[in-house]
Amino acid sequence: MIIQSLELQNFRNYETLKLFPGEKVNIFFGKNAQGKTNILESIYVSGTSKSHRLSKDKEMIAFGSEEAHIKTMVEKNNSLYQIDYHLKKNKKKGIAVNRIPLKKASEIFGILNVVVFSPEDLDIIKDGPALRRKFMDAELCQIDKVYLYDLTVYQKALLQRNKLLKELEMNPRLMQTLDVWDDQLMTYGEKIIVRREQFINEINEIIGEIHLSITGGKEKLKLVYHPNSNGDNYRKEFKSNRQRDLRFAQTHVGPHKDELEFYINGNEVRKFGSQGQQRTAVLSLKIAEIEIVKKVIHDQPVLLLDDVLSELDKERQTLLLNHIGDIQTFITCTGVDEFIKNRLEINRIYRVDNGIITEYQDIPEQEVLI
Repeated sequence: MIIQSLELQNFRNYETLKLFPGEKVNIFFGKNAQGKTNILESIYVSGTSKSHRLSKDKEMIAFGSEEAHIKTMVEKNNSLYQIDYHLKKNKKKGIAVNRIPLKKASEIFGILNVVVFSPEDLDIIKDGPALRRKFMDAELCQIDKVYLYDLTVYQKALLQRNKLLKELEMNPRLMQTLDVWDDQLMTYGEKIIVRREQFINEINEIIGEIHLSITGGKEKLKLVYHPNSNGDNYRKEFKSNRQRDLRFAQTHVGPHKDELEFYINGNEVRKFGSQGQQRTAVLSLKIAEIEIVKKVIHDQPVLLLDDVLSELDKERQTLLLNHIGDIQTFITCTGVDEFIKNRLEINRIYRVDNGIITEYQDIPEQEVLI
């Protein structure tokens, strides 16, 4: 799977842009806040319909414009796909594949599979459980459309139930509708829990050996998924918490409260691991994520490394770059010297300066920007 071309109009700080990236490593370098990450964001949007920065659609439209356009040509399994996005300030975004409009944004999943690694990902372990749930959901939605549907229904039902819980104090007659949302949350919550368990088991089949290799055989990494409640207890606990939910006007039981923990040699990394161990564990997780996607889609995903190398020491940089292989990769950074030392097979090098991109025909010598 490769991106053949990328075109932007009024996206972030790009009035117009057309790129023909190489099949392997593409480097975008320049000072901070020049638009490097915007390139990766547009690719991520093309594959998932959302920003990896959690930006709203209207925030991605250039200042002073009413709409933005992203056009991505993707080659996958010897077929070509043209993905078009129209982001509009005051209207719902429009998405088309091969010029055929999609009814739902979720239909885009599975055409362009992307794995993104950004500095924020290094906080997966030490931050709260929401970030770890986001990791599970983001990856599962790309490789499993049934999970995507189940999660979408669950999240809408959760939003409606919590809204209803707040309204019941003023309008008790709405109580009879609570059963409808309860049934949806229990039905789809059970499905989400089962699939998350399967996903973590699949990762554990891979990540242990990856982490052993990275640490020279010293550390064994394992992920442990802790559902907020599961099995026969889920429905029972959900129902038993109704009075509590009514009192606090929020839903206390379900997969939106799940936790994921990391263990190295039996010790929880969040509590007992050093910062170096935490970062190495996340590095192993991202490499495992790449392998899972390859296994599911029988193809290579597109890899986005968003300024993450500056957050890793040289040893961990090398470990990550050694796993790129034949994957089409887009890298943002402040300089290219480290990539020369790592002897990556670089296809394209672009300098980014306030939304203006200059392609280098030769690798610039020792050019590092701070």
